[in-house]
Amino acid sequence: MEPGAVTGGGFKDHFSDRAADYAAHRPSYPVALVDFLAGAVSRHGVAWDAGAGSGQLSVLLADRFERVVATDASAAQLAHAVPHPRVEYRCAPAEASGLPAGAADLAVAAQAAHWFDIEGYYAEVRRVGRPGGVIALVCYELMHIDAALDLVIRDFYARVLGTYWPPERRHTETGYQSLPFPFAELDAPRLEMRAEWNLAGALDYVDTWSAVRALERAQGRAALDGFRRDLARAWGPDQTARVIRWPLALRVGRL
Repeated sequence: MEPGAVTGGGFKDHFSDRAADYAAHRPSYPVALVDFLAGAVSRHGVAWDAGAGSGQLSVLLADRFERVVATDASAAQLAHAVPHPRVEYRCAPAEASGLPAGAADLAVAAQAAHWFDIEGYYAEVRRVGRPGGVIALVCYELMHIDAALDLVIRDFYARVLGTYWPPERRHTETGYQSLPFPFAELDAPRLEMRAEWNLAGALDYVDTWSAVRALERAQGRAALDGFRRDLARAWGPDQTARVIRWPLALRVGRL
């Protein structure tokens, strides 16, 4: 979630206005991530996915856990979530999940922890987490394609959008190393998300960035249209499919 309204309870709602686009155009997490998280716990009863959005990770966790409770403070995001018989979606903030004490074998937050009241979230994790269970924070880096395209994307991200990113975004740029993490930390593998998109797919993804919406509100479409032209020139034929990578950063701890 990113720059938008602040609702009751302090929730900064940055994505509800484009929840359908977010669900359709964000990349999927690799199965290797789920394999690692499942392998880190001895029991596979309940996984709690906080800030679940439209359930990109939740449905994958359901292949390895008996039950997944996916919470998000945005009802609009959850309205576009992928249904699954073992996933229960709840509209609830990360700091007050509604789960009973000691219920969760795994507490995970993917591309979401930087939006939380982090100390409140950690308190809730300690309350609902089973002793010996695992907490995992997951985020991903800026997209990588090739040298020429990456140059265009990085310039747009840093120079054009720089002042429009919410301050919380900086935590993803450090791989969450700038967040406190008061848990016994576990080693995590180097993983990445991958997608194969044409030009339209890549632009649809960029349009989900919170700073793009903030830029549009402040300046209109001119700067975004300039980026789209620059990317198209570097891309080549519009329908050319290119592999896009997002390296993952994980902080994983034992409860």
